[in-house]
Amino acid sequence: MREYLFQLLETTGELTSGIIALRMGVSAVIGAFIFLSYHISHSGSIYSKKFNVSLVALTVITTTVMIVIGNNIALSLGMVGALSIVRFRTAIKDSRDTIYIFWAIVVGICTGAGDYLVATSGSVVVFLVLLLFGRIRNDTRMLLILRTARLNEAKVEALMFQYFNRKAVLRAKNTTAESIEFLYELNGKYLKKPGGRTREKSITEAVYEIGGIEYFNIVAQSDDISG
Repeated sequence: MREYLFQLLETTGELTSGIIALRMGVSAVIGAFIFLSYHISHSGSIYSKKFNVSLVALTVITTTVMIVIGNNIALSLGMVGALSIVRFRTAIKDSRDTIYIFWAIVVGICTGAGDYLVATSGSVVVFLVLLLFGRIRNDTRMLLILRTARLNEAKVEALMFQYFNRKAVLRAKNTTAESIEFLYELNGKYLKKPGGRTREKSITEAVYEIGGIEYFNIVAQSDDISG
């Protein structure tokens, strides 16, 4: 019984150089497909060419690991134990990057196991989904930061309500004996198109007409994590 279990653990699949080359080639081709998808769905400052190249390399590396493991149960258990000690600390700039990482790993597993149909069909479906929805962006949130004399508190609040109604949410109000600072948050589209009646003046002009304004800043709030 013990010898049988030992033989079972040592069992490996027979792989020829042609099969290995085929699996690596398919992995590289689909990896290039992932590269193209990432390039299309990302644009501007969030696009990272280094990360995109890493996705192709991750696909091929995962395929290599799967080829090495094969049907060898003992080797697969040892590989799992070795990889479990690895800790990744790289910050993800975009939540979609996680999808691409899993996509590359899954493709590597499928091609390494010889399931080319699953790897190809799955990649086509994921590519189409990301092509349709990959360019969706979160609505830009704007922060309005204003500091003025305390006697202008009621004027500022009335002006914000007049221009944005209840769309501008007061997040913070910091006061001293002489001054007061407001922090409002609102959707970027409301900043471009203020609510209520049509305004000839911009919010900036209207704020400084109050008088006694130390500063008025408009800051775009981003959900992306800077690397």
